[in-house]
Amino acid sequence: MIYLFVALKVPLLMLFALIWWAVRQEPDLADDTGEGGQRRAQRPHPPPRLPRAPRRGPHGDDALASPPRVRSPLTARARELER
Repeated sequence: MIYLFVALKVPLLMLFALIWWAVRQEPDLADDTGEGGQRRAQRPHPPPRLPRAPRRGPHGDDALASPPRVRSPLTARARELER
C-alpha cells in the first residue's frame, strides 16, 4: 500500500519540477529582431457587407401584418365521471 502512495507521487513531483524549471528559465534575447511582435497580413479585399434590413416606420412601408391563426380556439370541458 505504501508503494502506491510513493509511486503516485512521482508524477506530481516531476510536474512541479518542470513548472519550477520553466519559471526560472531566462528569456532568450539572442534572436530578438526588435519588431515588437508579429505583423498582421493585409486582406486583399475588404470583407463583404451584409444586406441591409428593410426599413420600417416613417421612411418605409408599414409594419407587416401578423399572420393569421392556424388553430381554432379550443374550449375546455370537464370530463364526466361515471358512478
